[in-house]
Amino acid sequence: MSSEFLKDYLPIMLFLFIALGLSFGFIILNYIFSPKKPDPEKLSAYECGFEPFNDSRMEFDVRFYLVAILFIIFDLEIAFLFPWAISLGSIGLYGYISMLIFLFILTIGFIYEWKKGALDWE
Repeated sequence: MSSEFLKDYLPIMLFLFIALGLSFGFIILNYIFSPKKPDPEKLSAYECGFEPFNDSRMEFDVRFYLVAILFIIFDLEIAFLFPWAISLGSIGLYGYISMLIFLFILTIGFIYEWKKGALDWE
């Protein structure tokens, strides 16, 4: 019985060892062949649009935070809609009404953001 058990898990262990070996191999190759002295272009600011700053208390525009809040609102909505849609047949009317209430609250948050002008980017 022990040999059958090991024979069943041999492909999984083989796959695990190959994956770990390739992962460590790629990390070592990257360390060996990567440039050690990056040029100023590589160290320059990208994606954020401004140069790095020294003071961590620098003020940011509040619109960045409002966009982040909008993302969280819609991300949560989608994260809860998928399991709800799959289990809708078994949860019945109570589950349907509770999701409508949840979507109503999210819609109120969206309308609030819209009225505050968070969607108007200059």
